[in-house]
Amino acid sequence: MPRKKTTTLFEDSLAELEQLVSQLEQGDISLEESLKSFERGVSLTRTCQKALQEAEQKVHILLEKNGNLSLESFTDE
Repeated sequence: MPRKKTTTLFEDSLAELEQLVSQLEQGDISLEESLKSFERGVSLTRTCQKALQEAEQKVHILLEKNGNLSLESFTDE
């Protein structure tokens, strides 16, 4: 179940971050509100980065074969 919680946390954080960016881009809020939104955005960004780093670590673990990391190139075909 931790995966679901992490995924939901990431998706919810990303959605909130997108809303904050949209509000800031519109410029319709006060300087104080802008600063609070920016501070919240920084916190959400850190949450998302942590979730992505954890996912990257899991991918490395899953790709590891017999103690050797085997990475395959990605092709967008």
